[in-house]
Amino acid sequence: GTLRIIFVSKGMRFLAPVLGFFEVIIWLLAIGQIMQNLSNVVNYVAYGCGFALGNFVGMYLESKLSLGFVILRVITRRSATELIEYFRGCSYRFTIVAADSDEGPVNIIYMPLRRKDVRDIIKNIKEYNPKAFYTLEDARHVSANVGPMPTVKPHRYRKYRILPQSKKK
Repeated sequence: GTLRIIFVSKGMRFLAPVLGFFEVIIWLLAIGQIMQNLSNVVNYVAYGCGFALGNFVGMYLESKLSLGFVILRVITRRSATELIEYFRGCSYRFTIVAADSDEGPVNIIYMPLRRKDVRDIIKNIKEYNPKAFYTLEDARHVSANVGPMPTVKPHRYRKYRILPQSKKK
């Protein structure tokens, strides 16, 4: 159920119902066993343990899959020039805004990121400025490419294509 809910929140309209189908089948099988043995307390405990374990495994898998996008907001009192050059060099998209805080002038950097890139970016931010303040927010949709463009390798079976590839104008 955990993964299904995450897929629904990420807008994966086709995968969520498929997982929901299998979730209900498993639930019906489990409840069927409990209903056949209402006096057996072990079945109740096993169902509760299975439910808890399913939540744990679902959250673990979701963290490993790193689906979707986040908005990283970095607030730093130091000049952000070095950090900005690093982001530019890596082809990340960002917006920087000069602002005032209760402690004086700050720079606010907004970056849409793939969730799988967050750990590396935060590591670099901490190297640049260990005292930088940052927050992460889930982004349901990002309208443009985010982060470095992946290098596209030609498909190894390209020569076996049935249909010819369209020519670019």
